Amino acid sequence: MLVGLRHAFEPDHLTAVSTLVSESHSPRQGVLLGALWGLGHTISLVVVGVLLTLIGATLPARVGVAFELGVAAMLLLLGVRAIVVAMRAPEAEHSHSRFHVHSAIHDRRRWRPLAVGLVHGLAGSGALTALVFTQLPGTAARIVYMTLFGIGSIFGMATASGLAGVALQLVARSGSVRRTIGLATGVVSIVVGLLWGIPLLM
Repeated sequence: MLVGLRHAFEPDHLTAVSTLVSESHSPRQGVLLGALWGLGHTISLVVVGVLLTLIGATLPARVGVAFELGVAAMLLLLGVRAIVVAMRAPEAEHSHSRFHVHSAIHDRRRWRPLAVGLVHGLAGSGALTALVFTQLPGTAARIVYMTLFGIGSIFGMATASGLAGVALQLVARSGSVRRTIGLATGVVSIVVGLLWGIPLLM
């Protein structure tokens, strides 16, 4: 669980979730975003890991690279989306009617972090399966390890995104500041996506 907790704080994970948290309006929403990311991450991680454990195999290298490229592409898309959303954000962010419109949009898209987590979990499943194969002798022990790892990642990302939500609420008290933060997270996500994907293509 502790390893999974630390795993949640890796750069690509924090970058992806930060683009989502930048649109949240409360620490509670931030915690929910992180928990959903962790749930998606755990589902794909455990499902792929259990399948590989049951057949006694590790993830093929080409498949692992494809999953990693999927993460890079997702970071690029999240970055572009964050920039577009920030550029379109209204000046009067705290307008009562606009807040409800934004909340309705947020409710319709609340499962986005789950999908983001699923992609990240696929990318990490190969390394985790290889780890449990070398460290643990039995199938049951390997499955329990991966499950606890996933639970730790849920708590880790919920904590990280919740803290980000608190910081955002304290700092981004105006539409212009929130727009700047949105632009910054978008740019960072694009840069990380490029740095993540280019070496995989070489």
